[in-house]
Amino acid sequence: MTALEAVKVGACDVVPNHRFGGTVRVLLSPGTARTTAGFMALLELEPGERVSEHYHPYTDEHVYVSSGRLTVAVNDAEQTVDARESLLIRRGARHRYENRGERTVTAVLFLGPLAPSPEMGHVETAEPPGDGPPPSVDAQPSRIAEPPGETVPSAASAREPA
Repeated sequence: MTALEAVKVGACDVVPNHRFGGTVRVLLSPGTARTTAGFMALLELEPGERVSEHYHPYTDEHVYVSSGRLTVAVNDAEQTVDARESLLIRRGARHRYENRGERTVTAVLFLGPLAPSPEMGHVETAEPPGDGPPPSVDAQPSRIAEPPGETVPSAASAREPA
């Protein structure tokens, strides 16, 4: 099997990011897996944590909550998403996440299609609680199990047409 057929990336393989609130780990992306349709991330929110309000001008956000109860505000309308439920947030809709429960919320996010460039994909409408750069879809994993003689393609080549 080659890196073009299947790429496995674990949460421990990527650097966590805390800029927007909680912990975001970009798992499958142009940088980690040469994806071209979008990217997948893991979101973990401890009780009381929240992700600041933002929107994606080019991208729909698919949210699947695997554990806990997530409060989501979309254009200021709140709803809860429980474990084993999903939510679609359409491109352009302002949204934020909050954990009002007593246990950790774990959610899988898929965002697609990709914006024309990473800088154009995320617009902050509120001050993020964390420091540092935003999560990068072009970042290489910090470690990844590769078959002998195989390498993960570079982020630059991920955006080139096949």
